[in-house]
Amino acid sequence: MSDKEYFEIIDGMLFLRGDDGIDLKTIQVVLELDKLSTQILLDKYLEHKRQGDQGIVVVNFNNVYKMATNPKYVAYYQKMADQNKARLSNAALETLAIVAYNQPITRNAIEEIRGVGCDATIRNLVARALIKDYGRADLPGMPILYGVTDEFFDAFNLTSLDELPELEEVHAANNVDIFATRYHETLEDYNEY
Repeated sequence: MSDKEYFEIIDGMLFLRGDDGIDLKTIQVVLELDKLSTQILLDKYLEHKRQGDQGIVVVNFNNVYKMATNPKYVAYYQKMADQNKARLSNAALETLAIVAYNQPITRNAIEEIRGVGCDATIRNLVARALIKDYGRADLPGMPILYGVTDEFFDAFNLTSLDELPELEEVHAANNVDIFATRYHETLEDYNEY
């Protein structure tokens, strides 16, 4: 097999692994090469990638290879990210807080806590990948159980749910019910992305 073919295979492997990246050992096993040959091939691959101006580059962090955007074009990527920033409505924040503090939790349980229906809000949070289906509850109808995702932790800069403040602390700090905004919802709260 030619280097070009190996490079194309590695491109595909990196694409499939996404943000997780791929280590030398995995590449070695998949390509059925010894460690030294794999390292030489990867060095050639990285050099090949550096030679062309491309929007996607390959980086090596702690012996894990990943695709990344070319830092040369960071201003454009930042504009794109700024355009896609969307605020969460109060309804979405309330629902997200309920899920985070009570996961895994069903839609009915969320609605009991909030006091209002939340189908649209849950769909929006799932679409944003902030919550996901964690399975089914052993209850009549087998309702979906929801929990937070890795994207939730990234978005709120948390390493674990233990970093969330105790509900008593939140209540004392604000001197109000943290879900009091449920009385001020509008149709816009449900349609906002």
